[in-house]
This record gives sequence, C-alpha cells and structure tokens, in this order.
Amino acid sequence: MTGPRNFIKVIEETGSGHFKAEIYPQEGGQRDTHRRKEIEQYYRSFLWSLVFTIPVFLTSMVLMYIPGIKGVLDAKVVNMLTVGKVVRLVLATPVQFVIGRRFYSGSYKSLRRGSANMDVLIALGTNAAYFYSLYSVARAATSKDFKGTDFFETSAMLISFILLGKYLEILAKGKTSNAIAKLMNLTPDTAILLTLDSEGNVISEEEIDSRLVQKNDVIKIIPGAKVASDGFVIWGQSHVNESMITGEARPVAKRKGDTVIGGTVNENGVLHIKATRVGSESALSQIVQLVESAQMAKAPVQKLADRISKYFVPLVILISFTTWFAWFLAGKFNAYPKSWIPSSMDSFQLALQFGISVMVIACPCALGLATPTAVMVGTGVGASQGVLIKGGQALESAHKVNCIVFDKTGTLTIGKPVVVNTRLIKNMLLQDFYELVAATEVNSEHPLAKAVVEYAKKFKDEENPSWPEAQDFVSITGHGVKATVRNQEIIVGNKSLMASHSIAVPSDAEDMLAEAEAMAQTGILVSINGEVIGVLAISDPLKPDAEEVISILKSMKIRSIMVTGDNLGTANSIAREVGIETVIAEAKPEQKAEKVKELQASGHTVAMVGDGINDSPALVAADVGMAIGAGTDIAIEAADIVLMKSNLEDVITAIDLSRKTFSRIRLNYCWALGYNLLGIPIAAGALFPSTRFRLPPWIAGVAMAASSVSVVCCSLLLKYYRRPRKLDNLEIRGIRIESSSDTMHGN
Repeated sequence: MTGPRNFIKVIEETGSGHFKAEIYPQEGGQRDTHRRKEIEQYYRSFLWSLVFTIPVFLTSMVLMYIPGIKGVLDAKVVNMLTVGKVVRLVLATPVQFVIGRRFYSGSYKSLRRGSANMDVLIALGTNAAYFYSLYSVARAATSKDFKGTDFFETSAMLISFILLGKYLEILAKGKTSNAIAKLMNLTPDTAILLTLDSEGNVISEEEIDSRLVQKNDVIKIIPGAKVASDGFVIWGQSHVNESMITGEARPVAKRKGDTVIGGTVNENGVLHIKATRVGSESALSQIVQLVESAQMAKAPVQKLADRISKYFVPLVILISFTTWFAWFLAGKFNAYPKSWIPSSMDSFQLALQFGISVMVIACPCALGLATPTAVMVGTGVGASQGVLIKGGQALESAHKVNCIVFDKTGTLTIGKPVVVNTRLIKNMLLQDFYELVAATEVNSEHPLAKAVVEYAKKFKDEENPSWPEAQDFVSITGHGVKATVRNQEIIVGNKSLMASHSIAVPSDAEDMLAEAEAMAQTGILVSINGEVIGVLAISDPLKPDAEEVISILKSMKIRSIMVTGDNLGTANSIAREVGIETVIAEAKPEQKAEKVKELQASGHTVAMVGDGINDSPALVAADVGMAIGAGTDIAIEAADIVLMKSNLEDVITAIDLSRKTFSRIRLNYCWALGYNLLGIPIAAGALFPSTRFRLPPWIAGVAMAASSVSVVCCSLLLKYYRRPRKLDNLEIRGIRIESSSDTMHGN
C-alpha cells in the first residue's frame, strides 16, 4: 500500500525542512564491509607481529654469527642472563599476549563449549615455547652456571606465520562468495519514475534512487539501462538480456504484458514497466538470499569433519605429549648418541621442540575448510549458470541421484498448451459453448485451463473480455473443474471426472479422445447439465532439448520416469517421443509423492523435476526437488534446486556440478588428512635418527598455514567449472532449430 519513498516525503514535509530521511544502506554492503575489516585486521596483526618477530629471529639465528654484534648480545646483564635473552623476551611478549590474544579468547570459547579447536593447539604450542623460555630466562638470572637456551623465536614466529596463513585463508575465502557480490551489484543505482494521467499518458519523469521504487510504480527503461525492478511491460517493445539472472545467453523479446526481472539489461527499445515486486520480494533479492543461505548451510558430509575434529585435537595433544616424553626419556637414559643433540640445546629442549612441532603441524583447520569452501564455490558457480542450489544438503544429494521423475506439462513440454481441435457432439453455437467453458476455466490456474480461456478469446472482439459469472466453482486437482454458469452445471475434465459424476461418455467422444491421444494431444470432455456436449484437443509441444537430455541421462546411468496428471494415451505418446520407458499417468499430486517414496524404498536416490503447484508434494518428498524457474512460486519454494532458465539441460548441469563439487570435497579431505598422516610423524622426529632432519616448530607453523591455504585454493579451482560438452552441442542444435522456426514464421 505504501513504500519508502512515501515515508521519506512525509517525514521531510512534516518537519518543515528540519528533517532529512534516506534509505538505510543495503545488507550486502555491510557484510562486505565486515569482511574487508576482518581482512584488514589480520593484515595489520601480521605486520605488527613481523615488526617484533624479525628482530627476535635475527638475534637468535643470524646476528649471533656476526663477531661485533655477537659480543653485545652475549654480554651478561645479571649472572648468566644475556642482553640477547632480554631483547628476545621484551620483543616476544607483545606478540604472545597482545597480537596472539585472539588465540587465547578462541581457546577459552572453545573449551567452554566442551570442545577443543585449532586455537587450543596454537595456544598450547606457543605457550609451551614461551613459558619454557621464560623459565630459561629466570634460571639464567638466578644461576651462575645455567647454559639453557630460549625458544622465544619459536612462539613469535609461530604466531606470525599462523596469522599470515589466516590472512591468506580469509582472502581466498572472500573469493568463494564473489557470486553474492556480483548479484548484489546487478541492481541499478537509479530509476526513471514516470507519472501518468488517468488515460496512461506520461505527465512527468523523475530520476530516483532505485531502492525507492514502490509496488505499482511505472518505470521507464531506456536502451542499455538495467531494469530497476521486477514487473511487466505496459508499453513498448525491446529485447532484454537476462543472462545475469537466468544464465540464458540469448536476449529475450519483450512486449506489452511480458514480465521483466530486476537487474537484467534492456538492449534496444524503450520500455515502460509496472513494478510488481520490489525490495526483498524481488527475484534478485530472493536469489541472493537463496545463495547466502545455501553457502551458510552445512552439507551432511561436513558432520564427518566435525566429528573427526572433535576427537582429533585431544588425540593430537596426547601424541604431542607422548612425543615429548618419549624423546625426553630417550635422552635421559642415553638411548641415542649425544652427538644428535644440536650444540645450542640439551635433550629436554630437543624433546620439547619435537612435541611443539607435532602440536602445531596437526592443526585441523584444513579439515574444517574442506567442505564449506567447496560448497560456497559450487553454489556460487551454479548461481552464475542459472542453477540455484539451496545449500550443502541439496548439493550432496544431487551427486547420488540415479533416478529422475519428470512432470510432463511445463517440464518435458513447453508448458504453453494451445487448443488445436474442437468437436461438438450436440448442436450448439461454438461461441456460446466457449463462453460457458471459459467462464468455468477462467477460475483455474492450470495451464490447460489457461489455454482454453486464451482460445475462447477468439470468439470475442475485445482483448480482455469479461465472462459470465461462475458460481460454486470447484477445482478437482488432476481431474478438472466444475461450476454453475447461467444456471447450468458445467463440468470440464477427463473421463474419470465424468465417471465420478455418473456422466456417460458417448462412443463418438471416446473415439475423439483416442484419436487425440494417439497424436500426443490431451483430450478434454465438456458436459453441460450431466450430458457430454463436446471434446477439446489440446497440444503442448515438446521442449526441443527433451529427447537429447533423456538420452544423456541414460548415458550417465540415470533412469528417467514420467509422472503426469494427463491421460495414459497422451502420456505414452510423449514418453515414446522423448525415450522414457516408465510412465505413470492420471496421477494426483499425492500419488506423484507416493511414487517418489516407492522409488526411494526400492533403493533409488530420486530427483523430481516439476513446475506446478501439483508437483510440490513430490518435490518435497524427493531426495532432490528441482523446480523449473518459470514455474509457480510454491513449486520453487518447495524445491531444493531451481533451474532459472527453465531448460531441461540444466538438470544435467546441476547433477554434473554436484558430482564435480563432491569430487573436490573428497580431494580436500584426502589433502587435509593425508597431510596430517605425513606431517605428524616427520614433526615427531621419525626421520631424525636416520637423516638428522627435524622440523622446527616455526616451519611446522608455515606448513600448517600452507595446508589451509592449499585446501581453499583447491576449492577455488571449481570456479573454472564448465558444464558437460554434450550440452554445448545441444545448445548449438537448439539455436539452429530456433532460427529455422523463425524463418518459417517469417521473422
């Protein structure tokens, strides 16, 4: 009834110029700002940690070999405490407790929830190095013969490299949600608002913020401009490029009455559109919400990673402690030669370094990133190709699909049925007959009913004729409709509807029905006052890619089944054309859902592809519900995957993308787990006896960070997903078919 523009106007007028009002910034901008702040925060933390860590590293590993400087660093402050140790203590402390504060708070929150995460391992590892070094400093200050070394460089460098890893990780993760940012940017900044008089003539134009567009506003779209809101054309004709929303590359012709989607680009003509859905109701906003919720939703396979992480961290702490204790005992009882111990440390310190390295290298963050990053990229890529996947659950189920149930009307067929034949059994004027039928059918949302009403308009002079009033209207889903028009009971539907009302179907009508069904047409019976008066034959042409899609699905070892409310003859005829062997006809919505459950019970993973309200129970019942984008809002709401282009080939794209995403998740798991299986023994000193090779804790930190970044980058490679080549061939043929039909129609 109102909108933001009216509120702003009232506020500014009421305040006599003292008040200004403006629309609040979009959520997407805030989310983007939050991500940028997080990136900046990690970047700043990393730079500050470097400021302190580089001198710590230099004083402990480089400057000690330069004669003049070595003398300064080795100078005694008190007892055995040297200048070098004091410098390292002063520099490492802010890194440990100020810059590394996030790891303490993360550990506290994790332990309070009764679990242990990566922060716990980092806190334990760095604290072990820092507090042992602090003990070493205290002993050196109070003893005249203590010669122990410190590990301040270990704790400082660990924190620095982990912060670098987190920075690179969050930078890469930001790229996984680029799909949302691109979608958000589709909305134009401004719109041209038209004011019309009572006759529809333009009185004035005004440029406004596109967020101030309200329902029922009339907006002018000039060539090259983006459509400011969802609506329908009330004047003009043009071609609109909808690829950014639907993924459909070819511009779509638009004229009076056609719907347009906000964010699409007007190509060549001027259009006046009436806004129907604005703000959060618009198709673009709903797509953004779908993609957002999909990227945040956990895939069931993620539970595996969560379970592993739950037991993994305590196990790592145990392995780390065991490693330290084993090397400590081995040193204590001289189980290995003294020459193995580096000159700068003793056996306890060597054991401690092995233990810390194990703790650091085994951080399970790569495991935690394996699924969500791949799901984020997969759903984003799907959205850019016109396949909206509602979360990890749908993505995971789709790769297991081995049976697809197709609805017929609007799914396998174009969904715009037309009346191709009318036969009257009784003497009656065709105009009168259609007036009664249209008055009954105009109340129904079924595509066949719309086809009948559209055909009936031919018998009227005006474009939007009024029909006689229909009383006691009843829609019998899957069978037909009945109503009382001009005191006559009109029933329009199939044979079973006539049988349920005890109406005899004459043999002439039976023959006409059989003839229509043989030609893949739908036969509809019309009875007036309990007597069959006529038969309508309605044809709904097949989608040009239907036969090829079914063939490709067979090659992918996926079984195709057709379930329809239409009669068996028409259903069989359509099924033969496309190559489907199993057909269930004259099915009510609940029977479609029952069939899906039967297939599931027999061990199939079932996808249901449909477009109508009557498909929604089956879409919900299926493992994966796929709704055709041109279908009803209810079907789209019920589905797990929405095919925006309304092309059947996107069924294959959805399944193929799901398979590719899951192979990437498996690869990520192999990478993360394989890395730990290899890294932990090396860090624990498995190679040390034979090669003297050991992994210092700070290098273990670098390796841990690298594993997380590599998993994210592995997921990011999904951005280069290309749909199966067979579908490209299909599209080329589709263009040829379309252009030849254009020639036939003289376009």
